[in-house]
Amino acid sequence: MQYSEDKVMEAFNLYTRLAARGQLDRLEAGDYFDDDDVRNLLDRYVDAVQCVILPDADKLYLVPLATESEFHISNDAFKKQYLPARAVNMDIYLLYMAIIVLFGCFYDSYQTNEAAEFVTMSRWLESMDDRMEAMKNHDEDFLRGMEKEFEFNWVTIRDKWLDMDSLKENVKNQDARNMSRVGFLNQARNFLLQQGLLENVGNMEMCLTEKAKNIYVSYYMDSEYNRGLLDFMYSCDHKAASADTNGKAHGDGENAVMEQMEQAATGQRGDEA
Repeated sequence: MQYSEDKVMEAFNLYTRLAARGQLDRLEAGDYFDDDDVRNLLDRYVDAVQCVILPDADKLYLVPLATESEFHISNDAFKKQYLPARAVNMDIYLLYMAIIVLFGCFYDSYQTNEAAEFVTMSRWLESMDDRMEAMKNHDEDFLRGMEKEFEFNWVTIRDKWLDMDSLKENVKNQDARNMSRVGFLNQARNFLLQQGLLENVGNMEMCLTEKAKNIYVSYYMDSEYNRGLLDFMYSCDHKAASADTNGKAHGDGENAVMEQMEQAATGQRGDEA
């Protein structure tokens, strides 16, 4: 299909601004919504760099879809920009898991498409503790097997969380310098605030932004990006309890769990932890 030079230049101008800033106000991107040619061209430019455009009521967002995208941030760059100096790659994966759990708090363990109005920090902490304690009850060999399945180091992530100093949970100023669970969640919350995915609503309560809801609806529940992470995480409770009650090895019934995991809804695939 042939496009006029004016349409090509308008789409290119929109792309350069979107690439530089990561987002555009809806008003300044009017041609994306009003002109099919401009929209098709801009979508092609974005697709060429393995990204996608997510619009909401106020903005357009540029979101990378693959680690190969030039807009994907590397582990080293992520640690330098968002984590304390002593951070290692495992901190990134624990932060990623904390975000998955937080979305689970908003969406009732991923059983609904309607987000809760707000979630408290204490609710987030409780849910993280529940997920990690459930994994603690699993057979080590089972979790090691799941690491190969998901390219996610469940044992190390679990142990890192459980080893955080619970004696420091009541420190008045919880930040990255406090090796506590609350301090780590504050660190994760600050990252989400910087990315425009969360808003503070007072009294240690948070709500999702429209950008976050858009990403959830578009990708967390899309089978193309489904790795089964969530269903595995939330099936841990039932699986561990069943093994404890029946006196069976944790490997029993694994086929049923794997069948559930194939249908689970999760975020995008990450690098191996």
